[in-house]
Amino acid sequence: MRPRHSNTPIVQRTLLSLAVAMVVTGVFPESVHADVTASSAATARKKYDIGPGSLESTLNRFGREAGILLAFPSDLVADLNSAGLRGTYSPQEGLDRLLEGSGLEGFRDSGGKYGLRRTARAQRAGGTEATLEAVRVTAGFADSTATPGRVSARTLERYAANDLEDILAGQPEVSVGGGHGIAQKIFVRGVEDTLVSVSIDGTVQGNRAFHHAGRLQLEPELISRVEIMPGVVDATAGPGALGGAIRFITKDPEELLRRDEKAGALVKGEYTGNAEGYKAHTTVFGRLGGNWSAMASMTRLDQSDYEDGSGERVHSTGSQQESSFFKVVGKLTPEQTLRLTYDRHDNEGMRNQRPQWIRSSWNPAYPMSSERRTWNAGYTWKSDNPLLDLAANLYQTQTDFEQNVIGRWGVYVAQMESTGFDMRNTSVLGRHRVTYGFDYRRDKVNAGSLSNLNEETGNGDVRGFFVQDRIQLADPLHMDIGVRHDRYEVTDDSGTTMKASGFSPNVGFTYALTPELILLAAHSRALRGPGNMDAFKMSVATNAPGLKAEKARSSELGAEYERDRLRLGAKVYETLIDNAIADPLGRPNRYENVGQLKSRGLLLTAGYQWNRLTMAVNFHRNLLTLNDEVPNGYAHNGLGISQGNTVTASLDYTPNDRLEMGWQGRFVRGIDSQSTVVGTIDKPGYGVHDLYARWHPSGRDNYTVSLSVRNVFDKSYLDHATTEDFQHIPGYEGVVGSREPGRELRIGLSARF
Repeated sequence: MRPRHSNTPIVQRTLLSLAVAMVVTGVFPESVHADVTASSAATARKKYDIGPGSLESTLNRFGREAGILLAFPSDLVADLNSAGLRGTYSPQEGLDRLLEGSGLEGFRDSGGKYGLRRTARAQRAGGTEATLEAVRVTAGFADSTATPGRVSARTLERYAANDLEDILAGQPEVSVGGGHGIAQKIFVRGVEDTLVSVSIDGTVQGNRAFHHAGRLQLEPELISRVEIMPGVVDATAGPGALGGAIRFITKDPEELLRRDEKAGALVKGEYTGNAEGYKAHTTVFGRLGGNWSAMASMTRLDQSDYEDGSGERVHSTGSQQESSFFKVVGKLTPEQTLRLTYDRHDNEGMRNQRPQWIRSSWNPAYPMSSERRTWNAGYTWKSDNPLLDLAANLYQTQTDFEQNVIGRWGVYVAQMESTGFDMRNTSVLGRHRVTYGFDYRRDKVNAGSLSNLNEETGNGDVRGFFVQDRIQLADPLHMDIGVRHDRYEVTDDSGTTMKASGFSPNVGFTYALTPELILLAAHSRALRGPGNMDAFKMSVATNAPGLKAEKARSSELGAEYERDRLRLGAKVYETLIDNAIADPLGRPNRYENVGQLKSRGLLLTAGYQWNRLTMAVNFHRNLLTLNDEVPNGYAHNGLGISQGNTVTASLDYTPNDRLEMGWQGRFVRGIDSQSTVVGTIDKPGYGVHDLYARWHPSGRDNYTVSLSVRNVFDKSYLDHATTEDFQHIPGYEGVVGSREPGRELRIGLSARF
């Protein structure tokens, strides 16, 4: 029986009560703020969420939010760009992050004012700063592969990422299983991505074609960064973020253009040894006049079935993938920017009828293909007026999923479409930085044979409004508090309409106990109404009468310490998702509320920079339960999966300007004798090592020779995020996911013109 909670947990009740008291009474009198000196402001650590843009506008906004006087000549930062800044920093730390790679450094004079100057290295090099790449900023250590919560384009280039598992390999709280691309699913703290808000440039991926296949595929070459917000989320994260949110942000042409450069091109070729795969990528980019820039990319990846660590061929894992990407960015005025994007990703190959399981007599391979097309229009107005910082986004994403079940029912097609918009503004009012706005999304899905694509249909929409306030209560103490209200309505294939609505509040505190040590506490709630079911299941499945909305409660307590080149962190968390919706084993034809999904855990992080060496190590322990039962990938599809204690670690070393190299490892402890409704299973542990080296013959990025080796010691293993091995149980032969690739050598050459 699911345990019932009559009282709100102490940490949640305390945080909510304290938040209300502070907002109502003001808590801290104005005299406290008046006594804050310039010296204390210099050590104050604040939370920043600054989007990409020109380096000049980004620095100006940073100065306003940091409460410092920052002055510099415009020509010093002319034509330099920034990917923005997200995280908690002191003024000097924030400047250091924003200026990385620019040939500039920030300093504070004796009067407390901040300025910019060229670094000694840039001065010695004369005018070489004119050829530097666009500034790219990451939270934590910029060069660390294993920085929790964020993945940079540089990390993806280092390890020649080709799929979701490659993209997220260094993340301790995230795991990706399935073996091959079409079967890969993301799990955040054990919770499946169907319960997580996933977006690409703000385009929400809201539908699912087939519960046996992953719902997200994209080309890593196009990614600028990935932001991962597990568990607690604020009101701006969007509707339905029960288990957190993941944002994929694509590259802008300004990130590729050098100063004073009118046009350029990047050509890459790669060979993958294990699957005998070939990848070709071309990107062209340029300025269209003084205020517009554009880029176009084409990528092709062909690979055969790979072999696992024991040398066995893993059938139905080969594929042919093509991606095309176009983006135009225009400066309508110095403050206003328009972004227009088109992204298409195709994947086809012979796939097992149920791709997440191995090929067997009852699970043969058939031709399968998927095609995703996304249009996106984004607008920002970053005004010098503290009341106006506007962002709007209009999008549509369409996915076609087709399987040709030869000799049975033939070609069956699922078509999914999500259309939506998001508009928000941020106003700075004294100690308050308030973001407020509204969003809307309409999801449509249909499925059927080629002769009637609309045999089964479903549609739904969600509309919401939100407000999120970041408050500087005192020099060492900051509070985030916000709320969103969402209204869901969905009509399923039977014509039944279901509605749900409610509020999702959140509150969080950041307290600088010392300039080096920060204490963190946060709590959020999230609501998600019933939505469209899997397209491939609409012909056989129904929704249970009185289906309730899912409701999540997430809490976190933690601390961060950073001094000089050392960074430490610790966090404990709990997420409770009530009324979780799934189609239970034994009754696979009805979606119903199956109980409470609970995710609890601990995260420990450490990182250190020493000269040209960056080191990081993270430990994550997670316990996931559904009504006190440990979930598995077979019986609890769409909810979550059990995972052993996980350690991720990395070493990155740059001996000189021509060479960089590194290592990352992922080590997962085994789980013995896990009970399931059909018998007991084991999940053996494993350790996987990856290496990379990148050589720039000219000392710049004009030409690059890259080498990466995945799974160096040829480990044969089943990822814990993959359906477990049930084959020892009579009647369950073939119920097991694909083992991961064995040793895989990737050799790449790139030329930048």
